[in-house]
Amino acid sequence: MASHASPVDAGGRHRSGAVARMLRMPVATLRVWERRYGLTQPALSPSGQRLYSADDVRRLALLKQLVDAGHAIGSLALLDMAQLQQVAATHASALAARPIALQPGPLAAAAPMANAARVFRVQVVGGALFQRLQQPALQRRLGRAVQWLGPFDDLAQAEADRPRQPADAVLMQQPRLHADAAPSTTRPCALLYRFAAETTAAALADSGAWLLREPQSDTVLAQWLAAWCGSLAGPAPSAAAVAGGWDDPAAAATPRRWDDEALAEFAGLSTTIACECPRHVAELLMQLSHFEAYSAECEHRSPEDAELHRGLRHMAATARARFEAALEHVARHEGLLLPP
Repeated sequence: MASHASPVDAGGRHRSGAVARMLRMPVATLRVWERRYGLTQPALSPSGQRLYSADDVRRLALLKQLVDAGHAIGSLALLDMAQLQQVAATHASALAARPIALQPGPLAAAAPMANAARVFRVQVVGGALFQRLQQPALQRRLGRAVQWLGPFDDLAQAEADRPRQPADAVLMQQPRLHADAAPSTTRPCALLYRFAAETTAAALADSGAWLLREPQSDTVLAQWLAAWCGSLAGPAPSAAAVAGGWDDPAAAATPRRWDDEALAEFAGLSTTIACECPRHVAELLMQLSHFEAYSAECEHRSPEDAELHRGLRHMAATARARFEAALEHVARHEGLLLPP
């Protein structure tokens, strides 16, 4: 009977073929990476086979994820594990800051207004301000999903674009404000300015415009924007609301962050790391999401049990929202990229 070499040696180290299968990449690509960039320093078996430790596999897995996400292997090759995890955390934060589209399914038709309140659409007048708003740290401080539209050179250009991209409000950066040059719009408006007479500022404030004198730090700007958006779009779902009671509508109004395909792909990443928690949390999320949808269907099929199933749907949504936050925490701890 033919004998086959084990993919793992007595020291728990993996041969290159096994590593390539775990990473879902060709062995040839792994060898090219090693030859060109010296990504790891694997030991050699008596027969000359490369043997990778668990730490080697973790580093290669994270490199593979970052490359798949668009990063160049050459720019990552010299980074240690801590630096790679920082790149992954920055990438994940940028993805998390993007507005999340409502996933299709039984709950989508039931919560269109909740989704509209969750994602606030704002036209931005001013290229420099628009670029500043893209910073992940600033977007996280907003506490809600905001879609910035633009940038636009002036208010007239923004108004002309409204038929193409409807917006809830307009945010403008105007270094100088004069009484005869005040923005003329019937929409909610917020203004960043440097110089203005007090009478001009008072008149704009009386008209309903929100004002902030520059310069301000990103922290102050984010707090001001969060307050402004909150005053117009209504309060964002808070942790307390998501953790609400049996019949809490705020929980059911929060759509899924990831569909089954994205969660299944993420769950598969656990085959390359020692910790199985990412896979377990992803699988729990899929089960909770399906039970949430199942309860919604039962709610409409049986009028007699509607209240029961509505409560079950809300509780499932509450648990699902909590486990989505848990998945994000676990992913960052393990240096894994969240699905988009």
